[in-house]
Order: sequence, then C-alpha cells, then structure tokens
Amino acid sequence: MAHPELDLQSMKEWRHAMHQFPELGFEEERTSALVSRSLTEWGYDVHTGLAGTGVVGKLVIGTGKGPKLGLRAEMDALPIQEATGLPWQSRVSGKMHACGHDGHTAIMMGAAKALAKMNAAGQLPGNGILHIIFQPAEEIGGGGGAQRMIEEGLFDHFPCDAIFALHNFPGTPVGHCFFRPGPFMCSSDKVRVRFQGKGGHGAMPELSQDPTLPMAATLMGLQTIISRNLSPFESGVISVGRVAAGASYNIIPDQAELELSVRALQPDVREKLRERIEGMALHQAKAYNCTVSTTYELGYPVLVNDPKLSQLMERAAKQTFGNERVETQASPLAASEDFAYMLQKVPGGYLIIGNGDNGHEHGKRLGPCSVHNPHYDFNDDCLPYGAAYWLNLVQLFFQQRNNDNETTF
Repeated sequence: MAHPELDLQSMKEWRHAMHQFPELGFEEERTSALVSRSLTEWGYDVHTGLAGTGVVGKLVIGTGKGPKLGLRAEMDALPIQEATGLPWQSRVSGKMHACGHDGHTAIMMGAAKALAKMNAAGQLPGNGILHIIFQPAEEIGGGGGAQRMIEEGLFDHFPCDAIFALHNFPGTPVGHCFFRPGPFMCSSDKVRVRFQGKGGHGAMPELSQDPTLPMAATLMGLQTIISRNLSPFESGVISVGRVAAGASYNIIPDQAELELSVRALQPDVREKLRERIEGMALHQAKAYNCTVSTTYELGYPVLVNDPKLSQLMERAAKQTFGNERVETQASPLAASEDFAYMLQKVPGGYLIIGNGDNGHEHGKRLGPCSVHNPHYDFNDDCLPYGAAYWLNLVQLFFQQRNNDNETTF
C-alpha cells in the first residue's frame, strides 16, 4: 500500500544511506545532521542537542492552540559486524543497523515530509502542535537516550498530551501489526552476584571456603523463584548469562560470580524477583560459610500502553493495515524498550509492525533471522505501511481532540 503523499523513493534512499554509515548510541552525528537538515527544509522548527544527538521537529497546525502530539523514532545502531553482503551493507567495521532503527528513522522522515506538505495545504484537521522526536541511544541499556532526553527537558520544552512509537518484528508478515493495551514489554535488569570464599589447594578443601558451592546452588535454585514464587498468571524471566570462577583445575578460587538478565511484565513482580534473588544468594552464601554481594542495575521499566489511547492506535492501524491484519490483544513481549521511560511521563502507545521472514537474496538466500543478528536487514516493504500509519494516527488524533474535549477514542 502507499499513501499518495509519501515519497517512497526518498524513504528507501534515506534508509540505505543510514544503513551504510551506522552510528552507535550518542554518536549519531551523521544521522542527526540528515534528520535536522531535512526537517528544516520541510518547514519544521528544529531543535538539536537534547541527549547530544537528539533532534525534535515542531510543526504548528492551524493556530497551534490545541492538543500536542509526540511521535518518536530511534536512530542508533549496534556493535555487530554485518554479514548480509547487500549492496547497502555497512561500510563501518563492527557496526550495523541490526535492529531496524534505520528503517524506523526513514519511516518517520517520510511521514514528517508528508505531514508538512499536508499541513501547508490545510489538510490536517483542527489546531495543535506536532512534535517529531528522533532519539539517540535506545540500545545503550539502563540510562539510554529516552531517559537522558527527558532529564534534559524534552517534555518541558516540547510538552505532549500523547506520544507514540513503533518497531519492526521479523517473523510477522509485512503489512500486519500487533500490540496490546496495558503492560506490553518487560522491564530489563542486570544483576551481578559475587560470592566471596577462601581459596586454597584443590587437594585440601577442608582448609578453604569454596565459593563455587553457593554459586552452583544459587544457579540451580534461581528458576524456582519463577516456578514457586510467581503466580502462573504473572510473567518473569531469570536467565544466567555468565558464570565465572577460578583459573586452574587444582586451585579452589576465592571468588565466584553469576551475571543475570532479569525481566518482568509488572512492576511489583520486578520488585519480588529482586527480593528473592538477593535473599536466595544471601542464604546460600551463609549455608556454605561464604559471603556475597549483589549488584542490581535497574534497566528499562515495563512498557505500558495507555488503554484509552490504544483505541486510537487500533483505529489508525485498521485504517492502515486492514481489520484482518491488526491484532489488538497480542501476547506481551519479554524484550524491553526505553520508550517505556517516555510512557511513564506521557500517556501513549507502542505498535509492532511485521518485517516478514527477513530473508533476502544477494548471491544466496540467507534466510530468516531475528533482530540483533549479523544477517538481519530492515524490509523496505515496511516503509509505506509505517509512514502511512503515522499519517493516519496524526489525522485521527487532531480530528478527535479538536472535535470534543474527551480523551477517549
């Protein structure tokens, strides 16, 4: 599908240009310059510098005295060596757009250009302000670009009554989308558990305090936190990503460590998991005559779609994708997103659009793969769907908010 106001060729060219020169979080100088230069050309009031490389374009609709809407796209790449072999493959060693942020930015740029044109022609309904937000450093983890933009005054300088974002998803067909009201994506925390014992000779364990024993007992017990402390209707994930102890087979080490990825779909479950992990590690350490220190690094919070604004998302999605291609009660995702910080400050929603099987031809078929994979590539067929969704959402938002004082859709 294609909206008549969309410049599809330019969207593809922007996407390929960004893909060839990927930039990591807070380093998006080239991408930021392209975005700010384009927005200025199209008539936006452009602000740069939030979170270093962030860009915000302001578009006044009618008198400007009305509701304020925010749309957000992320710009950063990942530290991965690309292996697609495509003509627009990354030219920067060790960096690639392996999550589709090049596509998300191109979608938003295409929508921004079309909206400016429609606004100049008087085709956008009512009065208000549109803020288009290009965010750096979504992939950074805790303390990423969204949080930093907020801390530096994003919503003070550019207040929003509602804010929205989207992401692509390999494995879902192009032209389809899904989301759900309420909690939609998990929080994500990093935990380091360090057991301190007393090292010694492997032949004389009675003279040591072996820290690998409480480490092993904790590792085996962690999954009982999920199975025996959470209701079957609550969601949580504890994954052990790193286990480290010792340097030689005949030496009992004095330290042993676990590093965990912990995810939850409800804030209270997040706290419960923290309490039980710390408690289990402490008591296992005592049981084996060791000590323990636990470092808990809180990452992104739970991403929660506003129930009322989810009705607006549904209307815009069905108008864009067709009724049969929109799933409005999708299963939650265990992945996390720093857009959750923005949704803690402003009500809004997050939509997932299909990226197909993600396979592509270039000499040979590389086949389907997920994001964060060296063979991944954003599907250009998604561009018109994503941009058309933004156009429909913007028009529905201002039409509804200018017609009455209700906040329901």
